[in-house]
Order: sequence, then C-alpha cells, then structure tokens
Amino acid sequence: MEYSELVASRYSVRAYRPDPVEDEKLQVVLEAARLAPTAANRQPFQLIVMHTAGRQSEIGKIYRRSWFVQAPLVIAVCAISSQAWVRESDRFNARLIDAAIVADHLILAATSLGLGTCWIAAFNVDAARSVLQLPADADPVIFTPLGYPADLPGPKIRKPLADLVRYEHW
Repeated sequence: MEYSELVASRYSVRAYRPDPVEDEKLQVVLEAARLAPTAANRQPFQLIVMHTAGRQSEIGKIYRRSWFVQAPLVIAVCAISSQAWVRESDRFNARLIDAAIVADHLILAATSLGLGTCWIAAFNVDAARSVLQLPADADPVIFTPLGYPADLPGPKIRKPLADLVRYEHW
C-alpha cells in the first residue's frame, strides 16, 4: 500500500471482531513503534500490551466504552519524563510529543496490516495508572485497541489544507 493510500485509509475503529491478532502482526506493529523518531533518540516510552480476554471489566475502567475492550488487545503508550530530552532554553520536556509519534507509527503500521485502532486520550488517568501499575515517573499518554475492524469507515472530514498551512510567517 502506498503511503498516501495508507494515511487516507486509516480511521478510528469503534467495533472489533473477536479474532485474535497474530503474534507476527503484533511484532510488526511494536517494531514500527520502536523505530519511531524521538527527540535525541532517547526513546522515553514504554508500550504495555494488554490482552482483553477475561479482563474487560478491569481494562474497561480506563475508558468506559464497550468497544474499547472488544478488540483482543489494548496497547498503552506511556512516557517516562526522566528519560526524555529537555530543551535547555525553556526546559520543555519532549516526552508527550515522543509518545504521540510512537503511537502514530504503531497505528499506521497496524492499518497497513489490516488491523484497526482508535487513538484514545480521553481516558481516566487514575484508573489507567492503577490497572497498568505505573511507577510515579511514567505517564499514560495514549491508548488504542488493536484488532480486526467489525465496522466500516465513515466519511473523513478534515479542514482544507489552505486553512492549516501558512508560508513564511503567520
């Protein structure tokens, strides 16, 4: 699949078939995340892969939509503040940007393999910290179910490029 076709075909899947995700495909998705660029190549993240079977109630506390735990897997992208690159001039910590890039690589790799995902940031942080048993320095940033879609994409509505791009100055 060409890259432009890949990004056009990715959508937020909100219904999943119960079919298991083959380990080979999971490894491709995780490898894509590992290869994602991060500031100064610090890789200040951890991926937590959760199998949903038998854990729907527990994992469902993180995000209370039934389709969240329909997929056989849910992946958390967590950022580790102390491991991230920090810009000297203003102490900006790049961990959240790094986590977003990692999640995007993961999601696009999944799409290329016929798998569905849904980028979720509107989760319960306290529940996520508890379910994932996170240390104090690790922050849950993004969750996504991972499985085979049981729905079809709707129309993709985006702003026109002219509304989003400026040249030379604001």
